[in-house]
Amino acid sequence: MSPDELVYLGVLAASIPVGFLFRYLSPPVKQGAALLLGLSITIATCNIHTLHSLLTVIGTWIIIKSSWRHAPALSLSWTFLYLLFFRLVTWFGLPPPTPFANAVQLLLTLKMVSLANEVRSFHVEKKKEVSSFAKSSVIIGLTEEPSFYDILSYSYCYVGIMTGPFFRFQTYADWLRQPSPQTLPGWLPCLQRLKLVPVYGALFLAVNSVFPLAYVRSEEFLDQNFFFRLFYMTAVFFVFRMRFYAAWCGAEAGCISAGLGCYPEKALSKPGGGPTVIYSPDPTAEEKYDFRTIQNIDCYNTDFCVKVRHGMRYWNMTVQWWLHHYIYPNSPFKAYTLRAGWTMFISAYWHGLHAGYYLSFLTIPLCIAAESAMEASVRVKLGPRGQNIFDWVQWFLKMRAYDYMCMGFVLLKASDTINYWTSIYFIIHIVAVCCIVIGNVLKGGRRGDKEVEKKENVKETTGEKND
Repeated sequence: MSPDELVYLGVLAASIPVGFLFRYLSPPVKQGAALLLGLSITIATCNIHTLHSLLTVIGTWIIIKSSWRHAPALSLSWTFLYLLFFRLVTWFGLPPPTPFANAVQLLLTLKMVSLANEVRSFHVEKKKEVSSFAKSSVIIGLTEEPSFYDILSYSYCYVGIMTGPFFRFQTYADWLRQPSPQTLPGWLPCLQRLKLVPVYGALFLAVNSVFPLAYVRSEEFLDQNFFFRLFYMTAVFFVFRMRFYAAWCGAEAGCISAGLGCYPEKALSKPGGGPTVIYSPDPTAEEKYDFRTIQNIDCYNTDFCVKVRHGMRYWNMTVQWWLHHYIYPNSPFKAYTLRAGWTMFISAYWHGLHAGYYLSFLTIPLCIAAESAMEASVRVKLGPRGQNIFDWVQWFLKMRAYDYMCMGFVLLKASDTINYWTSIYFIIHIVAVCCIVIGNVLKGGRRGDKEVEKKENVKETTGEKND
């Protein structure tokens, strides 16, 4: 493990026992202590680069105070433009930010855009109540506009400050106001989330030692036979998954120990977004609670869901919620595949400026189009047994597609990514294009594809996840 990874591990490990202590603090003390701890972690790991995140917070606060009506669009522009400056600071003679500063900046960008949308919703609903004398129809919303101290506290809350998960300001406010946090579930769900972390960690270390990423960049690698080169991407993606499974499960445990994102099951919470229906916040009532709001990874479904489009929903789930609510609906395109492409482009930009991100993320729409074409032309014509076989083949290809795209994500450079894809003859791109061509030939028109696309648009709107 690298020194940076050890620091991340230390922060994650320390946040779990500390979280249980926060359950005994009053709301004002909890808010101040979480801010102080989060700011201390940020300063200790980011040093002078803490100023980047502070400027982002101040800029967002000014936008919200100046024009809440246009705050969502302005905050998105402000934070994303600052991300560009943040990644190009060396062009201005400034020192390059640390990896920790990058992690803080990424999560802060999500928070600030979400906050601007929440504030706008608060003012819109408030005006509706005044004009119609009717209670707001919003399930759960802000009760007042956050102060600068509130925004600062939310921005630098120690929970998930470098590792996620993303959570809205409303989730943070509910956490501060929990009536009896000591009575909420803690130890059992925390241990449940941590039980496989040692397994993920051990597999990460073991497989990474046998299949190091650096070997892909060597001349010796290109001398290996085709099947070895093809298999290598499967090993690399396995290492990639184990690393993030361990990190995100640990990060979720840190949220669980503090009680962040704990809501009654009947609230039907969604990762990132929180409750979707009205619920009783009374902890003395006979309620079952869950931590769906801060769930960032569904390891089983990531591995075993059938489709590429569904695989995205179970990976980095809180960020996927953010993309679905703030980017996907505002896409300049109507077709599902093109809207997905737009969303993936924004996601790639959020991750960084490395060409590998764009090569990987922008391959996803091609794979989705291939899936849609084959489902509309082949799967719909099969019986139950045939569809079952089709689904297994689709699952296998889905995993190979993610193996393939992961290489761009980890190699980063365009040259390294293209060199690797060339060594396996761009196999996934070719398979995807062949599926699209075959699908269009077999269905003899575009109606079937439009039906599949229409269904996917409905699912995206409703949040349906059925495979």
